Amino acid sequence: MTAHTAIHNPREADHPIHAQFTSRFSPRGFTPKALTEEEVLAVLEAARWAPSASNNQPWRFAYGLRGDAAFGKIADSLVPFNRSWAEKAAALIVVASRTTIEKDGADVPVPTHAFDAGAAWGYLALQAHHAGLIAHAMAGFDPKTLAENLKLPEGYVLHAVVAVGEHGNIENLPEVLQAREVPSNRFPLDKVAAHGKFV
Repeated sequence: MTAHTAIHNPREADHPIHAQFTSRFSPRGFTPKALTEEEVLAVLEAARWAPSASNNQPWRFAYGLRGDAAFGKIADSLVPFNRSWAEKAAALIVVASRTTIEKDGADVPVPTHAFDAGAAWGYLALQAHHAGLIAHAMAGFDPKTLAENLKLPEGYVLHAVVAVGEHGNIENLPEVLQAREVPSNRFPLDKVAAHGKFV
């Protein structure tokens, strides 16, 4: 892995948890190192083991490797700011989910499809981190362009584009992004969770 300028991690858990949760973050700097299809399939393999309501597994993924046509089709949908750094990633993965499931010959809505796809993205992110990679999810894309470029089937919705690759040296980023290449903190737990009520 390329040597980094030391990145200070200000995160401290309020309660004892595994270090993977506070050490994983979403940088924007990538090395030129390519990923094999097998390496990308490994992070997707982790995603497919996420829990889902009634085991419906509504998540769907489309991916491209830097330099191939699929990667270009995904990159073409990104807003300019995201494209400026994400097209340097080794892979781009699109997260979508199916909004219905076939039951008794009819399509029935799946109200948890987005919740379940979010769980799958979380598994993907943690597996990438475990493999020494970074994964940065983005909502800044044109859904119409992306749906057309990837032939998104009817009844599916797009959620995010995830840039995956090896973490690069902070100095290779534009100055405006260098300051953002640090783990962001989180609200204290008592600001988001309470016994018997919502905060």
